[in-house]
Amino acid sequence: MSSENPSPPNMAPRDWVQILARYRDPSSLRSSFELAISLIPFVVLWVLACWVAKYSYLGAFALSVLNGLFLLRLFCIQHDCGHGSFFGNRNVSDWIGRALGVVTLTPYDVWRRTHSIHHSHAGDLDQRGIGDVMTLTVEEYHQRTAFGRLLYRAYRHPIVMFGFGPTYLFFLQNRLPFGLMNQGRKYWISAMGTNFAAAVVLGTIIWFGGLQALFLVFLPTTLIAASIGVWLFYVQHQFEGTQWDPKEDWQLHDAALHGSSHYDLPPILRWFTANIGIHHVHHLYSRIPFYRLTEVLRDHNELVEVSRMTMLQSLKCASLDLWDEKSRRLVSFATARRLATR
Repeated sequence: MSSENPSPPNMAPRDWVQILARYRDPSSLRSSFELAISLIPFVVLWVLACWVAKYSYLGAFALSVLNGLFLLRLFCIQHDCGHGSFFGNRNVSDWIGRALGVVTLTPYDVWRRTHSIHHSHAGDLDQRGIGDVMTLTVEEYHQRTAFGRLLYRAYRHPIVMFGFGPTYLFFLQNRLPFGLMNQGRKYWISAMGTNFAAAVVLGTIIWFGGLQALFLVFLPTTLIAASIGVWLFYVQHQFEGTQWDPKEDWQLHDAALHGSSHYDLPPILRWFTANIGIHHVHHLYSRIPFYRLTEVLRDHNELVEVSRMTMLQSLKCASLDLWDEKSRRLVSFATARRLATR
């Protein structure tokens, strides 16, 4: 642990806020650099894939899959913009976020609001439904009709969650300000403005590159980024030892620290995901720029093992479906069935 940033032992989650505030200031130079080394390769790979598509469909597809990782990183930068942590000037962050939203097919102002709701209520059993993965308790699941249980099982199936789900989310759901339909014209302007700009970009791509650019470059790039992004968001809160509580027992900082995972990825994947795996620290203090999250773990080693999981360990999360309030853990349908027969 760094001697410059000591932290008392056995700290309560709320007490971390003052310490983490030391890491909140972004560097405009560093942020500009991170944006450039993400956006420039993305554009270059786009152009290269479109050119290669004239000679090799497989080559174009392979480049597009690689470019999905750069698109994922751009979404993570958009995420930081939404928290006002990428540049010190909020207007600069917002307009960069809006521009990136065209590329990521995510209306920035709509997403920023729903994501803010997610941060404000993550782990609160009485405030579910906006900006999160729908999660039922064991009791709620058993109270549903047979058809209702079937629908929920379908929703939680990995093929739907990480296959059809991302396609629906980014290509259909994001086209309208769902959850904010009656919250003012700002969110409609965000959604419709993003739709219009994205249509112009897609039209330009098709005009110069033809349909092969659409099917071999745009779609693979977008879907790879979307599927990985949904997986990342899923494992950040959908793990066995996560934390959910009814409103009367829910505590914001406890839920942030213990209800969010530390997804310990290999360095190359940590780079492409912009350290979003250090999610417990991010939820404790969302104003920390992504490139400073590693500083937090370096200086405060006690945070490293909190809700830590490796890639291999994270695979188990795909089979967890219900929150069991008695054992206070996320369980599979099979485990919930065994618990019900006891």
